[in-house]
Amino acid sequence: MTDRLNVLGVGVSALNLSLAGDIIDGWIRADRREYVCITGVHGIIESRRDPPVRAIHNAAGLVTPDGMPLVWLLRLAGHRNAGRVYGPDLMLLLLERSVSQGFTHFLYGATEATLSQLQAKLTTRFPGLRVMGALAPPFRTLTPAEDSEVVAAINRVNPDVVWIGLSTPKQEIWMAEHRPRLNARVLLGVGAAFDFHAGRRRQAPTWMQSLGLEWLFRLCQEPRRLGRRYLYNNPRFTLEIVAQKTGLRKYSYDG
Repeated sequence: MTDRLNVLGVGVSALNLSLAGDIIDGWIRADRREYVCITGVHGIIESRRDPPVRAIHNAAGLVTPDGMPLVWLLRLAGHRNAGRVYGPDLMLLLLERSVSQGFTHFLYGATEATLSQLQAKLTTRFPGLRVMGALAPPFRTLTPAEDSEVVAAINRVNPDVVWIGLSTPKQEIWMAEHRPRLNARVLLGVGAAFDFHAGRRRQAPTWMQSLGLEWLFRLCQEPRRLGRRYLYNNPRFTLEIVAQKTGLRKYSYDG
């Protein structure tokens, strides 16, 4: 069990990419049933805004620090080995390891075109990778019957890992709602990783990621879609962190 740091009421796991991979590998081998929230500033602010989303994060097996601001906060709190656990990087790490371990995978999210490109690129990059299936849900709420079909399709091929490529907080809500119904050992919400690894969207340069500027790169790429997220969430996060660190406001896990 890793330590967690209270960041505005969300318990963020104190770990790095390698440790996160080791923990998830151990869950699969032990036949555990867990889900992982890969969370940055956006996920923290969504959790502040919506208590059920905060509860979903705090019930997760891991809440990994997906953004550098969370890594910096962990290090300031004394977790000197904390590092960024970036969704696309964690996905590549686990997929590479799984080839020798025989773990199997299922992809849920994005579009059919993206999934087709993604599977082709991943199986080329990792010969022997076992992707048991993929589903692209419609851009609307599924009916109960459709949702039951999705659950049945995933359970039928019994993957070890289900990768969910939806936006936050949709993927977190999906994981929490479906965790009791799915036999897969681990559910991982990796957001835009599907688009990145399929080659449909560019990732920020490494130097921008290390400086915590990936948000700026993505904002320049998609200003209409991401403008409100970053221009509202980032200042709010900063102000609330100052309030928490100075003791002006208390943030509990349940309120």
